[in-house]
Parts: sequence; C-alpha cells; structure tokens
Amino acid sequence: MVPEVSRWVQAEIVRAKLDRLGERWKWFATVLAVQKRYRELNGNYLASSVTLSAFLSIFPLLLFAIAIVGFVAAGNTNFTSDVIGQLGINGLAADNITNALSKAQESRRAASIIGIVGLLWSGLGLVAALQYAINAAWQVGGRGWRDKLKGLLWLGGAALLFLTSFATTAAINWLPGYLAPLTTAASLSVSMGLWLWTFKVLATREVGWKALVPGAVVGAVGLEVLKVVGGIYVPRAVGSASALYGTLGIVFATLAWLLFFGRLVVYAAVTNVVRWEEDHGTVVLEMEVPKVQGDTTKPVDVTRAGETKSQAATV
Repeated sequence: MVPEVSRWVQAEIVRAKLDRLGERWKWFATVLAVQKRYRELNGNYLASSVTLSAFLSIFPLLLFAIAIVGFVAAGNTNFTSDVIGQLGINGLAADNITNALSKAQESRRAASIIGIVGLLWSGLGLVAALQYAINAAWQVGGRGWRDKLKGLLWLGGAALLFLTSFATTAAINWLPGYLAPLTTAASLSVSMGLWLWTFKVLATREVGWKALVPGAVVGAVGLEVLKVVGGIYVPRAVGSASALYGTLGIVFATLAWLLFFGRLVVYAAVTNVVRWEEDHGTVVLEMEVPKVQGDTTKPVDVTRAGETKSQAATV
C-alpha cells in the first residue's frame, strides 16, 4: 500500500509542477488541456478505429497500386531494381517485392478494376471512422446519409490533393539542389490543405475555416514527422521482421505506423476543440445516468466521454 501512495504523491507533485508551467505559458496550458481531453475521450480507442479502417483500406489501395505499378514495370526493365534501391531493403523483403512486382505485371488489368471498386468501398469505411473520431472530439452525432455524401465529397477532394502533392514533388525534383527545402514547404502546404479539408467536410459541427487551423497545423507537422520516421523505421522493420515472420513482418510494421497516424488524427481534432473552448467557452448540460438500487455511492461528476465519477453518499 505504501508504494502505491508514494506513486500517487509523486504523480500529484508532477501534476502540480505542470500546472504551474501552464499558468506561466499559455501554449503549454493548451497542451495540457489537449492531453487531458484526449484521455477523457478515450482517445486511444478512437485512434484504434481509425487505424483498423485505414489498414483495411490498404488492401484495395494496394490492388490499385499494383495495377499502376504493373503497367509501369511492363515497359521498364530496370524498374524492380530501382524500387528496391529506393526503399533501401534487402534479403527476404527484397525477394518478396521482386516477386510482387513480377505478379503485378501479369495481373495489372484485373487488379485495376477490383482495386477501384474495393478502394471506393473501403474508403467510405475509413471516412466513417474519421467522422466518428472528429465528431467525438466535438461531442456531436452523425447525420446519416448526409455523412455518406460528405464522405464521397471528401474522397474526391483528398484524391485531388494527393495528385497535386505528387505533381508538385515531381516538379520540384527538377529544380536546382539549393531549392530542395521547397519540397518540405510544398509537402507541408498540401498536408495543411488536406487536414483543413478533412475537418471542414467531415465534422458535423460548423465553426468556420479559421477555427480549424490549429488542428491542421498539428496534423500537418505530425504527418511530416511520421513520414520521416516511417521512411527510416518501416524499411528496417520490414527487413528485420520479414526475416523472422516472413510476409507478416510487413503487416506488423504497417500497423505500427498506422497506430501513430490514428492517434495523430484524434490529437489534431481535440486541438481544434480545446482552442475553440478557450476562445468561446463551454455550455454546461445535465446528464442522466442509470439508477442502481442499493448503491451506496452517488454520481458527483461526469467526463466528456459520459463516464461518471462517484463518492460515498452521506446520510
């Protein structure tokens, strides 16, 4: 019991120090508020739904990508070696990619049709998970069939932004080396546009474009960091895990990256809500909870996720 009390005291001391820093720096107070809200909303569970939906959408996306890769590889004998060199992998993982690219050339036409249909179906599943996470941060519900239409609109806009990103990156690669920082600036700009588009279209709560900028900044910067980390971590993880688990190693590495992406989505959405409340305040509402016969405690507080906190009832 004593060690548990000691840990509780240490946690309270740390929390008090953080609160004092929050009183000194407003931005740090916002960070603390975002982390507190993330825990209240059970952010890890929201992130898991985004991760799972994103993972399932990868398979039809891969089919579509296989079709494109198959058409490209069919006319370029050095394509396979160039891809392996760019990814920086070797061993069993390199052999798997070589076999996959060979199969892609054989099945490129069938994969294109199946991939497009599957991509649309799984894309709507990912959209639903994103909508639920964003609306949970704003504590609002969905809008039924209107959300489906919004989802299709979001998919079209997101595809356009991705194509713009690829075209911009390809164009910048032709510029002199000293202009290389433009690649990062262009990538951040496109990411900002994608996050703004996501929060604007998918959220039920209408708050205007300006209020969505803080979360878009968090999302864009976080996504760029994940890209860099993924570019270093994923190829190494795939190479080492593939040696132990074969093809499943790729699955493990992908799931690990998507798990961080799901949490980034929730953190970005919560940032928008916390900043909105700091500027515009909140509304206090009553909440009904189930009554349990013989219960000697009474509810005294409720979290943003609807979880009640109770204490012993006084006679």
